[in-house]
Amino acid sequence: MGESKLSIKTSLRILETTDLHVHMMNYDYYGDRSVLEYGFAQTAALIRQARAEKKNVLLFDNGDLLQGNPMGDYMASGGLESSGIHPVYQAMNILGYDAGTLGNHEFNYGLEYLDKALEGANFPYTNANLYLDGEDLPKHSHYLPPYLLLERSIEDEAGDIHPIKIGVIGLVTPQIMNWDKANLEGRLKAEDMVETAKMFVPKLKAEGADLVVLLAHCGYEDIPEAPMTENAVLHLSRVPDVDVILFGHAHKVFPGAAFEGKTGVDLTRGTINGVPAVEAGYAGDHLGVVDLELERTVEGWKVTGSRAEARPVYDTMQAAARVRTDEEAARAVSAAHEETLNYIRTAVGETTEPINSFFALTLDSASVQIVNDAQRWYLKKEMQGTPYENLPVLAAGAPFKTGGRYGPSFYTDIPAGPLAVKHIADLYNYPNTLCALLLTGAELKEWLEWAAGLFRTIDPQGENGQSLIDPDFPSFNFDIIDGVTYTIDVTRPAKYSASCELLNPESERIGKLCYEGRPVEAGEKFIIATNNYRAFSTPIANLDGQRIVLASPDENRQILTDYIRSSGRLMSKADGNWTLIGTPKGLTVELLSSPEARKSDMPIGISFAGMAEGGFARFEIDLSTLGGK
Repeated sequence: MGESKLSIKTSLRILETTDLHVHMMNYDYYGDRSVLEYGFAQTAALIRQARAEKKNVLLFDNGDLLQGNPMGDYMASGGLESSGIHPVYQAMNILGYDAGTLGNHEFNYGLEYLDKALEGANFPYTNANLYLDGEDLPKHSHYLPPYLLLERSIEDEAGDIHPIKIGVIGLVTPQIMNWDKANLEGRLKAEDMVETAKMFVPKLKAEGADLVVLLAHCGYEDIPEAPMTENAVLHLSRVPDVDVILFGHAHKVFPGAAFEGKTGVDLTRGTINGVPAVEAGYAGDHLGVVDLELERTVEGWKVTGSRAEARPVYDTMQAAARVRTDEEAARAVSAAHEETLNYIRTAVGETTEPINSFFALTLDSASVQIVNDAQRWYLKKEMQGTPYENLPVLAAGAPFKTGGRYGPSFYTDIPAGPLAVKHIADLYNYPNTLCALLLTGAELKEWLEWAAGLFRTIDPQGENGQSLIDPDFPSFNFDIIDGVTYTIDVTRPAKYSASCELLNPESERIGKLCYEGRPVEAGEKFIIATNNYRAFSTPIANLDGQRIVLASPDENRQILTDYIRSSGRLMSKADGNWTLIGTPKGLTVELLSSPEARKSDMPIGISFAGMAEGGFARFEIDLSTLGGK
């Protein structure tokens, strides 16, 4: 009898949603169709199911809620003022979240909007590494409470109830100060996440926290520790007294095959350096589940065992949903959903040709061309009457929707005919604002060298089927710069990594770089339209941080909308200003794309080769004949 009082055993389940990006309904607003692969209305059903399996359950959200699809844009453009409560919270409040933290995209629409949206949450928020910035403010004033101490009751194996205190610390990647500089400069300051955790975990323990949970809106990268690291989960796992890490930001699934062999990772148990951890994908396609085995002795509660998993809402093998849509969650956002549908179906113009991004990583695509045309159109007007009005105007844009970590449905696919708001968001799915940079020809070439890091190095003497794309190089970093022409030799090694690290100083993938038919000179100057993300956070594009000659308040999407409206009817075709070279005729490389690409007019040099894992389709590409060379 005395032993049972000294040692009490029970379990605690911790659930995570992350990177929902306003995907509250299982609906693709870009394609204007219902889907089964993602959406919080289905995640909610998984939450209820996971709760029913255990007695003691906590539910947390890890951020990136308010931006990411047309519903988010509609709410930010005035929908929130009319509805009062943001639809993400209309749905999440029903599920009874215990706490949440902020993601980097929460700041995209400004602090006033964020503050207004947070008022609708019926659960507390925490962030420890964001401070208010201002001369009249006390030092070290946090934007949100740096931590929470949740006092809960927990039932043991015998049915007895015991108190337990759960400490919760929120963290966000400090790169927000670059990405949303226009919204945050002079208002917030971000500190290093690891150092912040080291500061506040001991405070929580001193205040009686039995367990400490990190809500870390950052990903895992197997890299050495450095100050202000963007994806610091590996290093956070080494902070003493952390019991659970819920992470996100990278839209990956942990535990999962992508983490095989990584430092500190145990995929069987779902731990990083022994700490239970989970990352629940993107858009509600997974629910993070961490099960802790607990024991309480005279020294307090301790974790004696754990298991973590990310439960999918969709079975890719069976091509079927694992759960039915949660009707209560769907009803909660039904009004906002209908308003969003009306919003996205508003016509702004017309295209005479279909626009898709199925092969935008291998040859020039209309899906990027139209964006760059709009940016150049806008910037030429803005430069009139300035010292730069006679300089050449270029534009940099990237193919945003090219599958990758988002899955085989994440592609632009717009039929010929009317262009509506949904198509604008499909072509440019970030609320960036336009910036202009003043660069030399030499700096322009280095920017293109960095962007060309998207491609693996192809052995021209090797076998067919070499993979063309480096999956660790995001396609949103593959900037295509219009207004010049150039070639990319994929048989030469990449000069830079995705993080702008110089890998091969002597390598040159970019060739025949010309402006108006003549070679670009190293010292000549160009004005290049891009977005605030690139201008403020990519050193290869803005070497000393002093190259910005225009920081427009206008969103790139609004500029694209205005351009289409002014044009009325678009002949949507790419101008073919860049090409891939280097491989001999007959050598084919492999590209993964959407199965829907088979239904499109496939360019010369591309053929379907079968299906691949994850629902992607495999295509064989002969670069020597691609596009009719």
